[in-house]
Amino acid sequence: MKISLRTLGQGPDLVLIHGWAMHGGIFAPLSERLARRFRLHLVDLPGHGDSHDYVAGSLQPAAVARAIVEATPPAIWMGWSLGGLIALRAALDHPAHVHGLVEIAASPRFVRANDWPHAVPATIFREFGAGLVAAFRPAIERFLALETLGSANAQEELRELKAHVYERGEPVEAALLDGLAILDHADYRHELAALRAPSLWIAGRRDRLIPAAAMQWAAGQSAHGSFLEISAGHAPFLSHVDEVATAIEAFAETLAA
Repeated sequence: MKISLRTLGQGPDLVLIHGWAMHGGIFAPLSERLARRFRLHLVDLPGHGDSHDYVAGSLQPAAVARAIVEATPPAIWMGWSLGGLIALRAALDHPAHVHGLVEIAASPRFVRANDWPHAVPATIFREFGAGLVAAFRPAIERFLALETLGSANAQEELRELKAHVYERGEPVEAALLDGLAILDHADYRHELAALRAPSLWIAGRRDRLIPAAAMQWAAGQSAHGSFLEISAGHAPFLSHVDEVATAIEAFAETLAA
């Protein structure tokens, strides 16, 4: 599996993994700040951004995590939304490679279950999948709007997401459908107790996709987990870039101590 990576900055290594339909460029404001302190490895997931070649099923978190591990040095890993599932999978499967884990607006399970109220309805990602097949770009833009719902800066964030989503070409439809299926089915709740890496779970208080309660619960289930809630929506690294960057820098300092 070939994954496009862009590296910039100097310092401790930090892997950044974007969410559904996006690419590593979405982290531009955050990357500019973090590159002063870290050597960043910005991933384009299979079928997204510059990782144009896509084989059905190659977005599975375990396979993507392994490919990124093979292409990067041991590092802190940061994942946003779908990228958070992949970063969590890497921390569970490759503990010697993931020194620390930062989860942004991500959860070990994205959809509701009888024993899991901290999530969106179980039908939501299937509905987006059906819409994607029927009308590709409108479905993507509806998902982006959902990501900004509840944010105090929703219109500004939506403009920024729309500005980035196609700047490296359209994501591959099969990759997007596979990504929605992963969001619908992945459930790592019962593996959190085995998470060895220290973790920081950054939630948006206004997030309508990932309730802060889900991330607070996940942090509590992790042996070395901490939780931070920001007055933001699903993309706090856009609306509160300095707050997110400061939290990541402080977390990295605890690992170096």
